[in-house]
Amino acid sequence: MKDFDSHLNVAWWALKIGLGAGPVITGIDKYFNKLADWQMYLSPLATKVVPVSPVTFMHVVGAVEIVAGLVVLSRWTKIGSYIIMFWLFGIALNLLTTGMFFDLAMRDVEIAIGAFALSQLSTVRDRHAAAAKSTSAPTHLFAEGR
Repeated sequence: MKDFDSHLNVAWWALKIGLGAGPVITGIDKYFNKLADWQMYLSPLATKVVPVSPVTFMHVVGAVEIVAGLVVLSRWTKIGSYIIMFWLFGIALNLLTTGMFFDLAMRDVEIAIGAFALSQLSTVRDRHAAAAKSTSAPTHLFAEGR
């Protein structure tokens, strides 16, 4: 992807690394609670509906986040970014139902929008790669909007 517009490529890599590593780190921390006491963010509504203890639920959440982050970091970035996007919308909804943490809910919605942007950049990047493979034209013609 060397010939892909460098600004888009840098944005793609920044989002890929951030939206991949972030969930892996926070997912791992669901087991150790060093970054936060994650259970405090669990809605009372969720604790009534979920058939396991809050600790067990947060461990499951952590596992899902780790897997989702690894998918973003893999060659399936586009799929992973959609998973992260929907996951963050779910987290935001959970936070709203706590009756507090509205700032964190808004932050998660904004990060979800970033995940959507990553999915769209991945689509353009994949199309560019496919076009570059299928054409005999030099790929440098696609660089920098030429």
